[in-house]
Amino acid sequence: MLLKRTPAVIGIAISLLSTAGTGTAAAPVTVHVAGDSTASTYTSALAPRAGWGQALPAFFSHRVVTANEALSGASSKSFVDLGRLDRVLSKVKRGDHLLISFGHNDQKKEDPARYTEPSTTYKAYLSQYIDRSRAKGAKPVLVTSVERRRFTSTGAAAPSHGAYPAAMRELAAAKGVPLIDLTASSTALWNRAGVEGTKKYFLHLPAGPWPHYPDGVEDNTHFQAAGAIEVARLVATALRDQRLLPPASFRRLTAQVPASAIVWPKA
Repeated sequence: MLLKRTPAVIGIAISLLSTAGTGTAAAPVTVHVAGDSTASTYTSALAPRAGWGQALPAFFSHRVVTANEALSGASSKSFVDLGRLDRVLSKVKRGDHLLISFGHNDQKKEDPARYTEPSTTYKAYLSQYIDRSRAKGAKPVLVTSVERRRFTSTGAAAPSHGAYPAAMRELAAAKGVPLIDLTASSTALWNRAGVEGTKKYFLHLPAGPWPHYPDGVEDNTHFQAAGAIEVARLVATALRDQRLLPPASFRRLTAQVPASAIVWPKA
């Protein structure tokens, strides 16, 4: 039996043919990262040092592009004052996401170019990121600071960011912004790994094997590849669990990810 070719059926057929012929697959969404040295991208001259923003693409599918604008040494204030927020916003498109993670350098009272007070100026600067990205149709996400490698005498991971994580949580609630509590999730990860186990995550390198660190290094704030990958996994998992990106945006969230998944641009 032949189907009657009604105008509606013809219209659907034309629409399907048009879509197939022009390849109208959804354009990838971009996840922008505004943060400090714990998130920033490092060149091959500093490998195996890496930031979690640098490792984030390892957990995204082809549906997501990462634009990591995190800047080593930046606070929420200095990032704005140096024009870096303007630079990020010049690239932001409607529907993009902006991850906002500061606190390490906001603590530095001795440096007025970077210091912010948790309940006042810190919130005021973070609000600029939120309000200005929203004005462009983007979706801001606050990310509390990843915890440093500090332990109590009993072997428990110790907090090192004072009132800043709580201030960010308060701001997220007040402005209705999604929050990734990286302070809490990284603290839990460090507690699982323990005092010795965390050394493989942070930039603890012996003298000799690494040409860029001939004397070795013991850095309890910044990461080597394994740490950047695991912290990026925490961020990506939170994005999925809070349904901030569609499920198809993610890959290998529970799989082992090698250091080779990180790209170190040439110096």
